Amino acid sequence: MASSRTLTQLVLFIAIFSSSLVFNVFSDSDSDADRVAELLHLQSRSKSGVIRLNDLSLSRFLTSVKTPRPYSLAIFFDAVQLHDKQELHLQDLRKEFAVVADSFITNNQDPSSPSHAKIFFCDIEFKESQTSFSLFGVNALPHIRLVGPSHGLKDSDQMDQGDFSRLAESMAEFVESKTKLSVGPIHRPPPLSKKQLGFVTVALLVWMPFLVKKVLSGKTILHHPHLWLVGAVFVYFFSVSGAMHNIIRKMPMFLADRGDPSKLIFFYQGSGMQLGAEGFAIGFLYTIVGLLLAFVTRVLVTIRNVTVQRLVMIFALFVSFWAVKKVIYLDNWKTGYGIHAFWPSSWN
Repeated sequence: MASSRTLTQLVLFIAIFSSSLVFNVFSDSDSDADRVAELLHLQSRSKSGVIRLNDLSLSRFLTSVKTPRPYSLAIFFDAVQLHDKQELHLQDLRKEFAVVADSFITNNQDPSSPSHAKIFFCDIEFKESQTSFSLFGVNALPHIRLVGPSHGLKDSDQMDQGDFSRLAESMAEFVESKTKLSVGPIHRPPPLSKKQLGFVTVALLVWMPFLVKKVLSGKTILHHPHLWLVGAVFVYFFSVSGAMHNIIRKMPMFLADRGDPSKLIFFYQGSGMQLGAEGFAIGFLYTIVGLLLAFVTRVLVTIRNVTVQRLVMIFALFVSFWAVKKVIYLDNWKTGYGIHAFWPSSWN
């Protein structure tokens, strides 16, 4: 009788233990589903698709959740008080981060997509969430972290500072490389809205008859040769200075020296980055050489005084040699590769 009672108690204990275990599993699953649904709701309420986190919501979706989580969080760390520091480009990088978030949502909005609801893009502002900054150990901006399903705060992946120059494309590559999920093509908003485009179209249609009349009469600014001369010099300078690179990558003209904030850096050593001041300096040197070459071949040949021709030619060669030497020196300094003149072996 005693053994039968013991056996009954054992079976009852196993049944209760199994029920509690199953209940915990399903309750954990339900809580994960609830968190994903809540993140999707917050994502839908955000115009850019970027979810604003604070210390409380970070605990809700990250620190208090058992790993592995069913989602990853890409977090952009922001500080409003540093938006006026142009060298950091926080506002521009925040917009590019929003472009990546919006592109991911657009490309993976189908629930059947393997990347759907697997990555959520978030941002944290310093004044609102100083504790979160401390937990992640963030002490410099810009800063982007990717917290994977099995990651804690300290072992999360940080985006390299050098990759920010490629903006949204590099951010998407960083997310894809760490999560093995697809962000998809980047969809940038059009430069003009539909209303702005309609206004420009109407203005062009109204102005078109007056423009045609001016062109036929030859009284437009485009008929002045000096304008074409200045335009040609500008295009030449724009081409050789790398200005298009600076515009596309939104490179600053200079940087503040981290060792001494009172000093400014105009020339950055390293082939992976070019400041605006560098490009303008090189473009100025190349433009001098190009203008001297144009002067020698188009104007100097019309002068009949041989002495003047020789003096001007010597001056042009000297300045051109100096300018090219400076360009080569800067290239050697930035890249570390030596470029030197080739002399025939018979001259040695």
